[in-house]
Amino acid sequence: MSGASLDFFYEFASPYSYLAAMRIAPLAEGAGVELRWRPFLLGPIFRAQGYAASPGEVFPLKGAHMWRDLARLAKIAHLPPVTRPEPFPPNAVLAARVAVWLDDASRPAFSRAVFAAAFAQGRDIAARETIRELLAGLGHFCDDIIAEAEAPANKERLRAETEAAGRLGIFGAPSFVTRDGELFWGNDRLEMALDHARTAAAATTRASA
Repeated sequence: MSGASLDFFYEFASPYSYLAAMRIAPLAEGAGVELRWRPFLLGPIFRAQGYAASPGEVFPLKGAHMWRDLARLAKIAHLPPVTRPEPFPPNAVLAARVAVWLDDASRPAFSRAVFAAAFAQGRDIAARETIRELLAGLGHFCDDIIAEAEAPANKERLRAETEAAGRLGIFGAPSFVTRDGELFWGNDRLEMALDHARTAAAATTRASA
């Protein structure tokens, strides 16, 4: 449907973002909703909330349950079994910088590749060699991209995206923000977010007719 859009905010260290990233594209296409893939960093968001670490680390019982929950959800979504990368949470800064640098057409495939490497294969996404291999597998000139991604201007771009997430009221990942400013948090809210994006766009079209 014309005008329906959704901003998808995700963090590469977030296993629930992994689930959403692997599901979102065909669901959005089926709903007629245009996607904007927006990687950001949760660390500054958590620090602003007073957390020195992720909630799963602060609350061990919650963290332990999360992996059982992820296993169930991955099975329902017909995804490979979730693997816990070591260390967890992984350092996702380099991956996020590369994702921010890539254009809108290249960012989704790279993002899915990073998530699969971390949570389906248990690879270290903080390692430059991992990111280099993922880029090369997608046909990119990996060393050039990594150098550009680590340039000061691109670091600032990622910082700006993270700050924009904070201004929108985002407190976790994945999060989805519709054109009219509604915020939906969590992989289990993906379908609800898409439905709202579609119906809100339809209402706007009717109002302007």
